Amino acid sequence: MSSRSLFATLFYEGALDDATLVAELDDACRALADEDDAGRRWSREHGYRGYTSYASLNDLPVRDPRFADLVRLLNRHVAAFAAECAFDLRGRRLKLDSLWVNVLKPGGAHGAHIHPHSVVSGTVYVAVPAGAGPLKLEDPRLPMMMAAPTRREDAPEPLKTFVTAAPQPGTLFLWESWLRHEVVPGTGKEPRISISFNYR
Repeated sequence: MSSRSLFATLFYEGALDDATLVAELDDACRALADEDDAGRRWSREHGYRGYTSYASLNDLPVRDPRFADLVRLLNRHVAAFAAECAFDLRGRRLKLDSLWVNVLKPGGAHGAHIHPHSVVSGTVYVAVPAGAGPLKLEDPRLPMMMAAPTRREDAPEPLKTFVTAAPQPGTLFLWESWLRHEVVPGTGKEPRISISFNYR
């Protein structure tokens, strides 16, 4: 008798490997948080603890060459992940659909969500202070588990119901956009800065 794993959910972890660009992006993100009145207003009205450009700016790679440099690196990582996922793109490439900045204040969180109308989503981490909240990923089968018992604490990672991924500055995470994920509250004393994006 044997068991085999079916219907894998892939999660990609890479790195920018460019400390200068990470430092430049840190400056760019903090400047946006200071200057983007519409983004600060949206964040305040929607209970986002900190700042996000999600609903205010949709042209960051055109607005600032530092974000354009980032997108060139992201394109390569996303292409590698798409190949690993065995997507049949018929010779085409996934294209950046949106890119936004998140400056999450200490104690801030971002509830569980998905990214509809996208294929691949991800986040690159710019500032990750000690105690910053990790990314928490949810088994996509969870709504269908009905009477299934909970998993043991020592269950292997592919069998866990929730998995957390703790980034460092320069870390890049990619996942398929239907994968539910959240940012859990941390105990850090400084802002957690990241740049999120969608490809379609």
